[in-house]
Amino acid sequence: MRIPPEGFILPDFGPAPAAPVSATTATSGEPVPTGSRKMALICSKGNLDMAYPGLILGNAAAGEGVETHIFFTFWGLDIVNRKTNENLKFTMLGNTAMHMPELGRLRPGLEHVSMPQMLGQLPGMTAFATRMMKKQMADLEIPEVPEFLDLMAAAGVHMYACRLTFDMMKLIEADLHPAVEGVISANDFIEISAGAQTLFI
Repeated sequence: MRIPPEGFILPDFGPAPAAPVSATTATSGEPVPTGSRKMALICSKGNLDMAYPGLILGNAAAGEGVETHIFFTFWGLDIVNRKTNENLKFTMLGNTAMHMPELGRLRPGLEHVSMPQMLGQLPGMTAFATRMMKKQMADLEIPEVPEFLDLMAAAGVHMYACRLTFDMMKLIEADLHPAVEGVISANDFIEISAGAQTLFI
């Protein structure tokens, strides 16, 4: 058991719920939990760099046999909107974590230096940054967003569009990628995701 550092106050969350266990045990001798797992992801951002985390996590969960549900809301709806999902952008503005690994070739250490925010205001920088990110993803054999959605649908991932956002943006169902199973309310998704591990992106 890990001992917390001195001065650290561990919150009391009450007794742990009993988990179903199998006859098999881990190397530590503790029972290994069994039973179905469920994951719910809420994708609320439409930038290219915010689209991939949800898609990659959802695909990884499905690959592990986890029942996976993804709810696309607000700008996250651009990920499943066929009119926008091929042209998601990546911008340096407001992204203080932006750095370029290639700069390490000029001088070691530069690959970890954040790019100056003012560069993002220059004409063409968003297009340049988007092309650079897409190339990096392609080099890692990660598919573009529409193809990724196809793969996830084939893997059994359940995807939904937010009714409120859908109406606010005046979309029609034909605008949505075929992998989207339906346009549902937040209440509907809360029901669907009951008992799931939930991640908000």
